[in-house]
Amino acid sequence: MKNSTKKLLIVEDDSGLRDMLCWCFEGYEVFVAEDREAALLQLRLHAPSIVLLDLGLPPDPANISEGLQALEQIQTLAPTTKIIVVTGNDGRENALRAVAMGAYDFYEKPVDADVLKLLVDRAYNLHTLESENRELLTRQAMTPLNGVIAGSAEMVKICRSIEKIAATQTNVLLQGESGVGKGLLARALHELSPRGKNPFVAINCAAIADSALQNELFGYEKGAFDGATKQVRGKIEYAHGGTLLLDEVGDLPSLLQAKVLRFLQERVIERVGGRKLIPVDVRVVCTTHRDMVALVEEGAFRQDLYSRISEVAIQVPPLREREGDVLLIARKWLNLYGQQLGRPRLHFALDVLQALEAHPWPGNIRELENRLKRAVISSESDQITARDLELEAGEVSTAPLDLRHARERAERQSLQQALVYTNSNVSRAADLLGITRPTLYTLLSKHGIKL
Repeated sequence: MKNSTKKLLIVEDDSGLRDMLCWCFEGYEVFVAEDREAALLQLRLHAPSIVLLDLGLPPDPANISEGLQALEQIQTLAPTTKIIVVTGNDGRENALRAVAMGAYDFYEKPVDADVLKLLVDRAYNLHTLESENRELLTRQAMTPLNGVIAGSAEMVKICRSIEKIAATQTNVLLQGESGVGKGLLARALHELSPRGKNPFVAINCAAIADSALQNELFGYEKGAFDGATKQVRGKIEYAHGGTLLLDEVGDLPSLLQAKVLRFLQERVIERVGGRKLIPVDVRVVCTTHRDMVALVEEGAFRQDLYSRISEVAIQVPPLREREGDVLLIARKWLNLYGQQLGRPRLHFALDVLQALEAHPWPGNIRELENRLKRAVISSESDQITARDLELEAGEVSTAPLDLRHARERAERQSLQQALVYTNSNVSRAADLLGITRPTLYTLLSKHGIKL
């Protein structure tokens, strides 16, 4: 019985009836309590799936006030627990009141063990099904987009936007600091679109010399210039039927902007040195870390081209503004690198949690990845410390918040830290926080934190 996961709490002040009920539930691990305080203690210790609750509890068993208070407190501590209230003769009105307050069901004495067992079994089966559904939904939402780890409200919203616009043919501009994951979002957009099985072709407009960028984009004909010994297709042609990513489009040379604009307007290109118009079917996604509006105002970027590439513009926030995401990303990558290097027992020390949230991350996700890689490679123990990450704890300074926000922020941070420290072990995280597993699942759902 000790290893059973089917846990039942019986709250009954009548010791004889309590002892009898203990023998009625074969297959369950049964816990007992004689009053409200004992019931709440057992609830915290064992997190039972089902509670059989007698409404008539001491110090006034003839009155239901203590039982109703116990019902309310159990629901607060363990919202997913199924509560079956047990009443005496002529207690139907009280039982219905309890059900209206949130009890799963009720049972009137005298007790028929077989009937009560059926009722408890039904409640347990429903509790199990609901738990599995919650866990499934949680895992499905963990990575809203392939390769994207997002738990913060800001990033989840962006992921939902990507999902919505993927089915369209709209040109998309992703803006944000270097290292925030714009390329991952662009690829996820492509994979979710009807073009997902066709080519995804990327070109970095800032990494190629101006003279060579035109050839890379549009291709060239044999003899177009010295060294052009054969016909070469450009990136745009290779992306036919799929998606073209113009990375760092803000650095696109002025001389090429007109040619790219023509391609976007007419959906045809000419290779360098050629005269033939080549139709292309390509969706264009652009990324940049630069302020495009400022570039347009300065005359460094064409207004008409900007309008074309930004039919939908998405601003990707930096890591320091994505509450909780740094812990999610760090935990996932620590597990990944640990598996790759044959060190599955790697875990974070407690001082890492504050250090990760305190650091401003000017290099965003790319910086976090690099620090973690170095730490995993250089660490001589299974515990990764703040020093291993070349970070210092205690750097954080938060702006004043109203009490509700402060409380919610503290609650969310505690949940994130517990999950990181326990490597997403729900039981250990709940114990660390001093709450039940059902309560932990409820809080995770409330804050949109995914396992």
